[in-house]
Amino acid sequence: MASGRRTLKPSWRFTFAKRIPTADPTAELPVPAPFRCPISLELMKDPVTLRTGITYDRQSIESWLETGSLICPVTNQALGGDELLPNHTIRRLIQDWCVANRSFGFERIPTPRIPVTSIQASGLLSEIAFVGRRGDTARCQELVGKIKALGKESERNRRCIGSAGAGRVLSACFSELAAESFERSRAGAAEEILSALPLFFPLDQDSCRQLSSPKSLDSVVSALTSEDLDARVNAALVLRELLSSLPPRRINGVAGTDGLVEALSKLIQNPISPRATKASLVAAFYLVASSDRAAAALADTGIISSLLEILVDSDKGMCEKALAVLDGVLGCSRGREMTYGHALTVAVLVKKMLRVSDMATEFAVSALWKLCKNEKRGRGCSIEAVQVGAFQKSLLLLQVGCSGETKEKVNDLLKLLNGCRGGSLECTEEVDFRGVKRPF
Repeated sequence: MASGRRTLKPSWRFTFAKRIPTADPTAELPVPAPFRCPISLELMKDPVTLRTGITYDRQSIESWLETGSLICPVTNQALGGDELLPNHTIRRLIQDWCVANRSFGFERIPTPRIPVTSIQASGLLSEIAFVGRRGDTARCQELVGKIKALGKESERNRRCIGSAGAGRVLSACFSELAAESFERSRAGAAEEILSALPLFFPLDQDSCRQLSSPKSLDSVVSALTSEDLDARVNAALVLRELLSSLPPRRINGVAGTDGLVEALSKLIQNPISPRATKASLVAAFYLVASSDRAAAALADTGIISSLLEILVDSDKGMCEKALAVLDGVLGCSRGREMTYGHALTVAVLVKKMLRVSDMATEFAVSALWKLCKNEKRGRGCSIEAVQVGAFQKSLLLLQVGCSGETKEKVNDLLKLLNGCRGGSLECTEEVDFRGVKRPF
């Protein structure tokens, strides 16, 4: 005998199941309220529940908690902690609903990975430190690879692992491995550490101290000259971060590392990726800005031609970095002597004034000023600068305004250029002044 008891189903199941056969692909299907995040009002992709019993999308509630608020946005109750419990039931219901309503354009949300906890991150990093001191490169490579994979999964994982001291542990481990030749560990732990470190920038002072040791720097240089393209990119990124964090006195010591300047110059002259080129330019800038010896060594590598080529046709960020390095190289007499031999130098510098950005203009003015003030070779540069419109651009730059130091250089430059004007023909392009912000 059939039972008279009826099985009740959730109303939302009945609603979308009933509508599927007659679904109009052009119609908009509203997302059921239980599936929407109370903060973003969007379909939840990773539902998590707070202690108050309210479910949110993980990304939205984490952003809320990062502001320092420990109050439930819906109930206004104190949370008493930031523990987030994955709501697997709601997540599976959302996935079923997306599959059933695919005709309306909904794609099944992927099953999210469980984020790493601070306890797990600390445990992994402790084990990495232990195997690094023990010299177990195989196990070290395996664990570093795991940390790197977790860091790539989500921004939350990166922050969690980074706050547990990833940069410090990985830098110390790299320093331990640097006692061996980089070639022996190139396919192993040292290379894996270089690839993982950029995930956990910025580095603290302890990390920089470990990476700036002579042995560590030798290993970084070996990576910069490696046949492995990824190793070169990662080494350039690590070196950029290191030099940007060290005081000038420490950078002078780094600049003396055998082969470092040459390796950076090679990466700039033979680019393998925009990311590597930009990182190398920033690293080179810190070197030449703090050491005349490094500036002279960089000039001797023939980098001037490559910098001018970059300036001819590159984006804003690349131009700014190339101008910064060129200005730094021109700070030494060797750099200026090498630059005088390039026919396009003055024309390119004048062209970049008022065309790229305020920063690029300041570097271009500084570089041109260093070339023109030379007693022996400066007059030739001044005449050429006048011919390509440097005098008019300098006047306009004073009108629109610039920083104090740049203003002094512009005034000096105008004095040098004014004595070379005579009856020479001055050429400028209307586009050079387009978009310039005037003070009137």
